[in-house]
Amino acid sequence: MSEYRLAEKPALDALTAMGYGALHHEAAMVMRQEANRVLLKPVLIEALQALNEELGDEDAEAIYSDLSTLSDNEEWQRRLRGAYSRRLKGEAKDRPVALINFKRPDRNRYHVVRQFKVEAQRTRIADLVVFVNGIPLVVIEAKCPLKAADRSGQAFEQIKQYERDIPRLFSPNAFNIVTDGMATLYGATGAPAKFYAPWPDPWPRTRDEFADDLTKDLWCLLEPSRLLDLLAHFIVFETDPDTGRRIKKVCRYQQFRAVNKAANRVAEGTKRKGLIWHTQGSGKSLTMVFLALKLKTHLTLDAPTLQNPNILVLTDRIDLDDQLSKTFVACGLPNPKQAASVGELREAVARGGSGQILLSTIFKFQGSKEPIPNSEDWIVLVDECHRTQEKDLGAFLQATLPNARYFGFTGTPIKKADKDTYARFSEPSETYLDKYGIDDAVRDGATVPILYEGRKTEWSINEAEIDILFDRWFVDMSDEKREKLKQKGVSLALIAKHPDRIRLIARDIWEHFKQTCRPDGFKAQVVAIDRESVVLYRLALVGAIANDLTKAGMAEADAAAKADSMIACVFSKSQEDDKPSEDLDIEAVRAELRAHYLDADGEKAAKKAFKGSGDEPSFLIVCDKLLTGFDAPNEHVMYLDKPLREHGLLQAIARTNRTCSIKRPDGSIVDKPHGRIVDYIGVTQHLDDALSSYRADDVQNALRDLDLLRRDLRKTHAEFMRLRRLLGLNGMDEKAAAYAIEKLVADGREDDWFELQRLGRHFVRTYGDLSPDPAVLDFTDDMKWAATFLRLAQQAITKDESLDHLTYSGKIRDMLEEHVRATGLTTTVRLRNITDPDFRDDFATDEKSEEELHAAFVRKAAELKRVTRELVDKNPAQYGRFSERVLEIIRRFEEGQLAAAAGLREFQDLTGGVTAEANAHDERGMDERAFAILRIIEPHAATADNGDTQSVAVGVGDLYANAQANQPSWFFMDGYKKELRREVRKLLRPLDLADSNAVRDQIEDYAIHAYAAAP
Repeated sequence: MSEYRLAEKPALDALTAMGYGALHHEAAMVMRQEANRVLLKPVLIEALQALNEELGDEDAEAIYSDLSTLSDNEEWQRRLRGAYSRRLKGEAKDRPVALINFKRPDRNRYHVVRQFKVEAQRTRIADLVVFVNGIPLVVIEAKCPLKAADRSGQAFEQIKQYERDIPRLFSPNAFNIVTDGMATLYGATGAPAKFYAPWPDPWPRTRDEFADDLTKDLWCLLEPSRLLDLLAHFIVFETDPDTGRRIKKVCRYQQFRAVNKAANRVAEGTKRKGLIWHTQGSGKSLTMVFLALKLKTHLTLDAPTLQNPNILVLTDRIDLDDQLSKTFVACGLPNPKQAASVGELREAVARGGSGQILLSTIFKFQGSKEPIPNSEDWIVLVDECHRTQEKDLGAFLQATLPNARYFGFTGTPIKKADKDTYARFSEPSETYLDKYGIDDAVRDGATVPILYEGRKTEWSINEAEIDILFDRWFVDMSDEKREKLKQKGVSLALIAKHPDRIRLIARDIWEHFKQTCRPDGFKAQVVAIDRESVVLYRLALVGAIANDLTKAGMAEADAAAKADSMIACVFSKSQEDDKPSEDLDIEAVRAELRAHYLDADGEKAAKKAFKGSGDEPSFLIVCDKLLTGFDAPNEHVMYLDKPLREHGLLQAIARTNRTCSIKRPDGSIVDKPHGRIVDYIGVTQHLDDALSSYRADDVQNALRDLDLLRRDLRKTHAEFMRLRRLLGLNGMDEKAAAYAIEKLVADGREDDWFELQRLGRHFVRTYGDLSPDPAVLDFTDDMKWAATFLRLAQQAITKDESLDHLTYSGKIRDMLEEHVRATGLTTTVRLRNITDPDFRDDFATDEKSEEELHAAFVRKAAELKRVTRELVDKNPAQYGRFSERVLEIIRRFEEGQLAAAAGLREFQDLTGGVTAEANAHDERGMDERAFAILRIIEPHAATADNGDTQSVAVGVGDLYANAQANQPSWFFMDGYKKELRREVRKLLRPLDLADSNAVRDQIEDYAIHAYAAAP
């Protein structure tokens, strides 16, 4: 009841206050007609006839039937947005069919249903489902905060289960919401938990206008006009270029805010420009897509200025033009066209007409002074707009399109003195139309913070001391050679490329990389001062890696080949590279440049491999290329040996700020905690000077000193140790402390455990983030204790597997494994599988103390919980009863109705049942999957002959096995699935089942999982 009181009921109240009608689940069931259907039929038919003039009952029924069988989420989105037509009775051609009135939200019907049950092979009950015109668009899962230390973690798991087990509910789904009554997060259909996010800003309202956060959050997402706006303009399906998969994306709050500010400005018609700063990595390209989509379709807006406008999207670089063009095309934006030449661009612009979307580079306007007619019909979106003001490019653009509307986008702040950009894109007295800065993105988890560390000061180069540094580095050179170099001019680059300096830094890079990136599969860029230093670093780094691999026992030739494959160089070619030189040093460098230069295809392949999971390459060495516009989320560290400033510095370091999760070989996931800049040249020693051109509040946290993390480690360690002492856990080993905290929780002190768990997790995570910094060494023993204790305590309290250790970095996990072995806790910590030879050891209860029996019960409860959960995922009809029995035994134990020894005996009996069921298909001479289908049919065929039921199950299994073999993607194909359903119904007919449709649907739900992969 607490979940209902603290989360579900407040959400229901908030929705009814916004105009949603609350439907009792029994009333909704009558409207659905069958428990495995999800559309509210009478509501949908009534809405169809109200929205579509002269739509008869027969046509409305046909549309309902059509939509009832539609399972493709992307096709649902298209139809909801108006891309739906069909031949109506008595008409000669197809006619558009409206499912929603976007312009008049009040003409739609809004409902919310609590405890919405959908029958399937795995029947599930959603807490709240939001309907528009009888169509379920949003699923809300509410969880009580007192039962979830990580707030909505359990709710995420249930949403995933629902999407898997009752996919019909999610076919028309726009997005999902999880809430505990205080924190509310939303995510697109099918999105992993890491992509769920809050909506903190209720623009155009303010937080003070709402009674509480839940009311504010639900208004932001579900107020009827806002929900329709999100559905109409802020959901896209993007094709992953590597896998070809379609990925659904829903906007973030800053994208919604910026797009609506710009679209409203166009609709109102009085102001004609605006400047939008959304920091790098926060989805600026998608913001431009959403804006173009809203300007193009404007389903929720009516204004003369939006009558099919022309949209021109400009960048200042060819690679960005390609990148944006691919994003627009991948998101299915209507008819985007990339202008390949100056003539083609001018022709398209001058041709006029309406509804064009053109993508090009601003250089195509070079020298253009003649205005085109009807330029007021164009809306120009300019990416990285501050760079377009250079070399009069902005003036040429303005001369060609003098009356157009201009919206400038930038991923970095605009300099204080950059009056041209403000004049071109900002209204008087306005700086940014919308701002989403560096701190905003880090706070929201859209990007990770960037930390910096300076390495040895003797390696850094201060230009003011250039002559002193020259004498220091070149002291061993002959006077004649030193004088010759001085005559050419002593430069920063000359000192930066000193062979000894590069060799020392390369060795340091490799040692740092081994500790920071390599354990978890992250990668790094090395930024060198020029092309020559790129190949010099390559030679030095190959040497450092090969030498290390040889020491580890690898053959020299193999070590050299491996080191070579771990590095790729990306730089531009020069005409001088192919010219011979009499100077042996110059010729040697040119030979290296020729050997390691990558053409367009080679560069593309290297970038793709770098973004991949293998370690070839692990490093990209660059000097100018890939410092802007290159997105590789797995780049964790940038080794900086080039003096960058201002915009160039902000652009470069942002290569490391993308969020990233890497899946390890054991299936666990590690999240990138931050980006890291390792500074060798000395930029960060004068950071304020390097960023002095910007407003201080725009860049104050662009780079954060690693010392902040050191202070955080000291602080969180002290807080954890203090609470550990107050809870009486000092002096205990990890196992004793875990059972002590279990008792505290049983006595009602759950909040103390949640706070200790929060502090402990933060302490271990901060330790891992800072390692291998020497500052962690004083905390190593306490970190090992904390991490092991958290794992054991979670297991003891929940009687379930603790997954905390799976989120730690590789190096921390290795340390903990060694600690567990050394302390003899291996048996206690590690959970075994039912097939392990020693799984049944815990069932021997004789001569065990009460403490040992308790530990054995906790371990066996966690093991069997995991085992039965995995089996239920395969087939709930077959294993559901075992899972329920495990939970029942745990409940009785926790309530004091069952002693540990008696509980272990019940677990022993249950284990025998699970083993017998797993082998039952062999006894019947059946395929395992066909036997699972038999278990689905049996409860509905109690009067049928057992042999007949088995024959039907085998026939159904063969049917799906053939589909799997002949059409591996059958489960994506609505027509094919419909045909299979028909064939299954035929096979079931001889059994004379009471509800063969329900059985058929349960079988299909199972088959979608069991027969999904290629045979």
